[in-house]
Amino acid sequence: MQRISVRDILAKKGREPIVMVTAYDYPFARIVDEAGVDMILVGDSAAMVVHGLPNTNMATMQMMLLHTAAVSRGAKRAMVVADMPFGSYEASRSEAVKNAIKFVRVGADAVKLEGGVEVADKIEAITKAGIPVVGHIGLTPQKRLMLGGYRRRGRTVEDAERLLEDAKAVEEAGAFAIVIEFTAEEVAAEITRKLKIPTICIGSGRHCDGQVLVLHDILGLSETIPPFAEKYADLRSIALEAVRRFAADVREGRFPREKHVFHMKETWRRDRE
Repeated sequence: MQRISVRDILAKKGREPIVMVTAYDYPFARIVDEAGVDMILVGDSAAMVVHGLPNTNMATMQMMLLHTAAVSRGAKRAMVVADMPFGSYEASRSEAVKNAIKFVRVGADAVKLEGGVEVADKIEAITKAGIPVVGHIGLTPQKRLMLGGYRRRGRTVEDAERLLEDAKAVEEAGAFAIVIEFTAEEVAAEITRKLKIPTICIGSGRHCDGQVLVLHDILGLSETIPPFAEKYADLRSIALEAVRRFAADVREGRFPREKHVFHMKETWRRDRE
């Protein structure tokens, strides 16, 4: 089975909604892939939801390469997109290309960079190296220090114009899709109309070419769920109950049972002095 390609994603614009979900390991990549999503994002959100770190800026190349390799082994059909972590592409075009290549070598089909006009030259360099790129504008968590926190974007005409400029710069640089995060619905809709490449939104309304959510938010595993996410299951409660039952069975002698053990083929007799 071949994975979904860049051409497949481009062909969906205006025709069929694109579904993207994050995953960070082999078992969940298998599940997400089997569920039929189009794209799996190995997000730098792994730093928070998997490693318990306070923000995405603490994700490292080593961390992201490890997660990307695991997801790539689990995905058979969905395109695997790896987040390039903070500090892996900002310094220079050559550094950006060098690190993007590392992701491809562990199985990524594409990489994602945060930013607009200011990273367009890095996107151009990576695409010229033959690596597909997904852009990311709107709320860009890696730049939260400059933004003054996790702020909504596109609330004013001035900010909307800035975001449209960013989106056009990302498209012109060669990105084949763009994530728009936590941006006013009207602004995301206008960007979607103006661009030839698909927009994949998170917290940016109903008029984009696709949607993406963090898997741990979907499954109810996150400690806090953002206002734009939807919890489709309460896996935390299910897991908690299962482990409590196991602990009780061990303490009360109900586990292991006969079906969980095996026996010798011969009788073992030991003579005692």
